[in-house]
Amino acid sequence: MPDADDAGRLEALEARVAALEGRSGHRPAADEPAGDGGEVGYHGAVRLQEDAGPITWTIGYDAAATLDLPAGPVSEVLAALGHPVRLALVRRLLAGPAGTHELVEAAELSSSGQLYHHLRTLTAARVVEQDGRRYRVPPTGVVPVLVAVLAAADLSGTLR
Repeated sequence: MPDADDAGRLEALEARVAALEGRSGHRPAADEPAGDGGEVGYHGAVRLQEDAGPITWTIGYDAAATLDLPAGPVSEVLAALGHPVRLALVRRLLAGPAGTHELVEAAELSSSGQLYHHLRTLTAARVVEQDGRRYRVPPTGVVPVLVAVLAAADLSGTLR
């Protein structure tokens, strides 16, 4: 009989496969050379929540094809993460699912109306999802969000 750790790994694997199957564009196979422009990618293996299994993610993408990705969805995600309140919400949700009261406190907001405004932006960009009365960063988004934050810190000079 599978234990909770096996169930968590299976859920993470199923989410990863579903996300990979839904991606568009050319993704080179492991034994296929990258295009003339090279390849960019990232990976991670994290366990941010005590009650959840590890989340792993690896992606490599042709550098030239990356430049051709549709600007709309990409800029929507960057804009969603680019607001200090939304970034505070995402940081809280990376620690685990939370309800509205917890999120209002985490982002130091004065009303739930302000919270819902920011949550609409985050959910529309698929950075956050609603699970009943709680919100979370989907497992397939944990490593990409962390990489986006790390890349922004690198570009800003914060890591130097």
